[in-house]
Amino acid sequence: MRILGIDPGYAIMGWAVLDLKGNHFTAVDYGSITTDAGVPMPQRLGHLYSQLCAVIEKYHPEEASIEELFFNNNAKTVIHVGEARGVAILACVNGGLSVSEYTPLQIKQALVGYGRADKKQVQAMVKAILNLDAVPRPDDTADAVAAAICHGHSCGNRLVRARRKGI
Repeated sequence: MRILGIDPGYAIMGWAVLDLKGNHFTAVDYGSITTDAGVPMPQRLGHLYSQLCAVIEKYHPEEASIEELFFNNNAKTVIHVGEARGVAILACVNGGLSVSEYTPLQIKQALVGYGRADKKQVQAMVKAILNLDAVPRPDDTADAVAAAICHGHSCGNRLVRARRKGI
């Protein structure tokens, strides 16, 4: 299965494409899409959408995993991140992908085994699981990789439960 992981943001949107065979993950590619602060929000959202569509077109993922919005005290920031998250979901749906959403707690639990793990622990697991020389940068990209790994673990768990039930 090929999974697209997304860490939504309007200044930096992290993305990662991973292949999952059995219980082994392989990094296909990962990176981030950036927008400039001085650009009006509609143009920033359009850029995020078109660039994410290009990633989907290039790598043909089968499923997408996106981090749910984490509440921030700054309402304007939350609204803008929500808008970026919306265009990311739209790009995935228009690209024919099923979209699964995970909270930061679920992602940390899936990677580290502890929902309150810190960023460095999650990044260390991303590096270890993919056997990378370094943690993907910027942090948003590492978070997108983590979202994809979380989805892979979640899918694997659903398959195991289905097999046990004889489905």
